[in-house]
Amino acid sequence: MEQLQSLTIIGSENCQDVVGAASWPLSKSHSSRAISDHMFMRISRRTFLAGAAASNLLRAAEPVIDIHQHTNYAGRTDEELIAHQRTMGITRTVLLPAGSKYGLAVGAGGNDSCRALAQEVPEQFVFFTNELPDLPEARQALEKYLNAGAIGIGEQKFNVQCDSPFIHLVADVAQEFGVPVLMHFQHDVYNMGIERFHTVLEKHPKASIIGHAQTWWGNIDRNHDQTVLYPKTKVTPGGITDRLLSDYPNMFGDLSAGSGLNALRRDEDHAREFLVRHQDKLMYGSDCDDRVGQGPACSGAQCLETLRRLAPAKEILNKILFRNASRVLKIVV
Repeated sequence: MEQLQSLTIIGSENCQDVVGAASWPLSKSHSSRAISDHMFMRISRRTFLAGAAASNLLRAAEPVIDIHQHTNYAGRTDEELIAHQRTMGITRTVLLPAGSKYGLAVGAGGNDSCRALAQEVPEQFVFFTNELPDLPEARQALEKYLNAGAIGIGEQKFNVQCDSPFIHLVADVAQEFGVPVLMHFQHDVYNMGIERFHTVLEKHPKASIIGHAQTWWGNIDRNHDQTVLYPKTKVTPGGITDRLLSDYPNMFGDLSAGSGLNALRRDEDHAREFLVRHQDKLMYGSDCDDRVGQGPACSGAQCLETLRRLAPAKEILNKILFRNASRVLKIVV
């Protein structure tokens, strides 16, 4: 999760009558059209959200699985999130909760918030579970929601070393349940020490790990300066991220947020080669908190545009937009 920032869809817990019921009896002379004009209609919040979600299928040029979104992101409502995803043409969306504290630094909703929306609109949303890995109750919390239908763990975005016993615990749970973990790597802040992360992958070969954020994407470059979060220089292949994706079958990449977009745009010649080289490892995500779902305010929409422009073949694009996520996260589209 990285912060960037309207379309508002009006909804309520129980939307009131759209067309009032007629207060007089209908005669035989009324046409069927007149009868329908006076029918009592009540639209529930679930019907509204499900209808909005279903319209995505009519808009997308191809299926798109968004592996990175949040409820209550910077105060955005569920209705605004639905509208945002619909505007982008998203088919299925993965909701990543914050765990019990800190809101992933942007006020993101927790486990119950993500589960509730996924249960309310299962046609569009699935959910992960999350917890601070250094809490004594971390394993219990993760297992509770995995048993309740969560399909992964994350976004792990906490101030720990990436090869600490806490992250090994998370990987243990993921391997036991056969689900992926999505991790936010940010130098000196979250999941620190990316140069040692290979040890986690080696110890947990059946735990699929999805890398995300500034330090993850900066390290596509062999000459990366770890203190620079959004590098603009040309890329020399062979960085830590490049090697982890190449060398470990259980390592994947989440192209969401400004960091993923920057990795694609900073050196587009390299990006085209990178998409080919790691076509079976990369997944689309948005991780944007805007309300519009299009244009310069929406990094998710910009990432879609960039991928469609840079991917050298339709099959490679389809892998990144939905096939890889469908396979790794077991999401049906």
